[in-house]
Amino acid sequence: MTMLAVRALNQSYGGSHTLWDVDLDVPAGSRTCLMGRNGMGKTTLLKCIMGLLTASSGEIVFSGTDLRRLPPEGRARLGIGYVPQGREIFAHLTVEENLRVGLVTRANGARAIPNRVYELFPALKHLLHRRGGDLSGGQQQQLAIGRALVLEPALLILDEPTEGLQPSIVHEIGDVLLALNREAGVTVLLVEQHLRFARRVASQFCILEKGRSVAGGAIDELTNEVVHERLRV
Repeated sequence: MTMLAVRALNQSYGGSHTLWDVDLDVPAGSRTCLMGRNGMGKTTLLKCIMGLLTASSGEIVFSGTDLRRLPPEGRARLGIGYVPQGREIFAHLTVEENLRVGLVTRANGARAIPNRVYELFPALKHLLHRRGGDLSGGQQQQLAIGRALVLEPALLILDEPTEGLQPSIVHEIGDVLLALNREAGVTVLLVEQHLRFARRVASQFCILEKGRSVAGGAIDELTNEVVHERLRV
């Protein structure tokens, strides 16, 4: 069953057309990796899905609901967690305060941070009173993911979650995404440049090229030939 369906999506910045009739299917329970060279529209597509950019035309449907009719907070209340590129945590707020920001958009009005966040990222429990800006890059990424997980989302969207991180943290984030998917049933959509990480974590892939979806399928179909043709700089 498809959880998220993007159909014939177009988006423009002023006179620049950035997305061209993009189609994307994210099946429930999948781990879908959105790939492509820099500047091909990956982040733009995620922002359109989240309502942070306005699509010119097309459809974005999540579990039967037309997302284009909803503001960003309305999409979050449906159960979509979002981890933006660059993390975008609040540097002057504590770890606990950053996590509580995520509670604001919970549909059921819960005001307690789920224990699951601390189970996945135990370091955060020991850093609750540390300011976000004082954390290391890896800790900030854990916090950004934790903030999205406070929603207890059905769909978790991440934009380049491994960017600028040391290998041990990259591996840990991979473990977390696999655990969320396999143990908690969370569907994952991520943008990722690192092939090894993508092949380890993803179950399927979609490649964007100049704002168009040009290839996709099961992750086993991401052959070296496809990589050379579509991803090599």
